[in-house]
Amino acid sequence: MAEILVLYYSAGGSVKRMAELIAEGVERVPGAQARIRTVAPINQAAPAKDGPPYCELKDLEECAGLALGSPTRFGNMAAPMKAFIDGTGALWMKGALTGKPACVFTSTGSLHGGQETTLLSMMLPLLHHGMLIAGLPYSNTELNATRSGGTPYGASHFAGLASDLPISDAERALCVAQGRRLAEVALKLQK
Repeated sequence: MAEILVLYYSAGGSVKRMAELIAEGVERVPGAQARIRTVAPINQAAPAKDGPPYCELKDLEECAGLALGSPTRFGNMAAPMKAFIDGTGALWMKGALTGKPACVFTSTGSLHGGQETTLLSMMLPLLHHGMLIAGLPYSNTELNATRSGGTPYGASHFAGLASDLPISDAERALCVAQGRRLAEVALKLQK
């Protein structure tokens, strides 16, 4: 069984919902299963009682693929996710993630709030780890139909300034497609 790590940080709930949809896509692929994890907010040690456990380095080491999600903060990933990724140097030293597929996803408060720059900035440490980036191809017709989120770099969502806009049908379809694609690539790489 290929276990795909869906790792996210969510402040307003949108990225969490996207993570669930990506995990749904992963689990639609026979032979793959999702492991959902989150990261700690800055200065908070205990995970929420109703949320997934905090990610540990062994989760990254054990996974067959990684979906990484964060809200946008000034065109970049949020500080809690950046702090977690910055702590993966020991994995980098031993090449634990080299050759594994990865994808990225984000949610923004404003329509032009940096969806693509956030996705690209999230790819940088994954590339340093030697991971293989799997984007969203335009064969996903929702990329041409969406009027809010969705990019070839990864799934995205426009949540609104109050984080009160629901995930659109196109955004939902792209999240599921991204999870499915990541799982399919991971399984092909395991052969």
